[in-house]
Amino acid sequence: MGEPILQVDNLKVSFRMHGGEVQSVRGVSFAVNKGETLAIVGESGCGKSVTAQTIMRLIPMPPGRIKEGSIVFDGKLDVVKLSDKQMERIRGSEMGMIFQDPMTSLNPTMTIGSQIAEGLRKHQRMSASQAEARAVELLKLVGIANPQGRVRQYPHELSGGMRQRVMIAIALACSPKLLIADEPTTALDVTIQAQIIALMKELQQRTDAAIILITHDLGVVADMAQRVVVMYAGKVAEQGSLEDIFYRARHPYTWGLLRSVPRLDSMRKEDLAPIPGTPPDLYAPPAGCAFAARCPHAMNVCIDHDPLHFHIGPGHTAACWLNHADAPQVEAPVFAAHVQGGATAGSRGPVDDKEAMARG
Repeated sequence: MGEPILQVDNLKVSFRMHGGEVQSVRGVSFAVNKGETLAIVGESGCGKSVTAQTIMRLIPMPPGRIKEGSIVFDGKLDVVKLSDKQMERIRGSEMGMIFQDPMTSLNPTMTIGSQIAEGLRKHQRMSASQAEARAVELLKLVGIANPQGRVRQYPHELSGGMRQRVMIAIALACSPKLLIADEPTTALDVTIQAQIIALMKELQQRTDAAIILITHDLGVVADMAQRVVVMYAGKVAEQGSLEDIFYRARHPYTWGLLRSVPRLDSMRKEDLAPIPGTPPDLYAPPAGCAFAARCPHAMNVCIDHDPLHFHIGPGHTAACWLNHADAPQVEAPVFAAHVQGGATAGSRGPVDDKEAMARG
């Protein structure tokens, strides 16, 4: 394991709405190491983007509220405890973010060059001419042709792929140690998606920045990430290396995500298998496993008791009672069997105190 640039521990975030309190993030913990890409995946509404925005302290408060937990950046700064002014000093300089939709994230009334220069002038105290020259360099770095002319254009004059490249240029302007990319390829066609992914990988190699990739696209995850966090209903369902999640997954929700993705190596025609049912209402989350109502392997214990996080292997945990020593043996689906001999039940034991599984 490398040295963490970010350590999130037991993060809980809720939103006070007219109908009550929405518990969007419910005890999320993970670490991001220097120079690596960590992907956070899951269905829409699982808490991925709220987690990312909380790390950047961008959630509106109120109605949002960080109820509990810590977000330690670079081993010394707890983002949760920083004042707004302190957070402004590291947001954009040491932590950057690429937003999902550049057309709504970029300011339509400012030129591209002005928007890139804004952070440079604020954080690096550059003059207007220095910031403009650096903006041209950054546009060239992210692969935009004629950067001298583009700095004077407005967002609506650029294509979707070019606007996303501008977002990357803005995020990288001050050479941040951590880059958060929230669905960076969602609105782009597949050709442009491939270009953006290749660009992010190349820039990461140059700058050694850590990346948190927020996505629902497992193809992008396979191409970019070294480690993966699978979220469901505001919690971490499973986390591990890329190989752990794709080939040795031990949570039925992860199996469902993998089963719903088309495979190019399949020798026969197979229907995609969507996960039946809907996620739980986070106004009133269930007492037990949030996935139990949709899980084909659910047991009585799953309904009443929130699962522990079980160690599957080094750095690999899954919050599922199937990994308890007394649980019925359930082999992982066969979609992973073509690599490393398939995924079967591995070493097992909970992270937390081992209670009797019981009542199952």
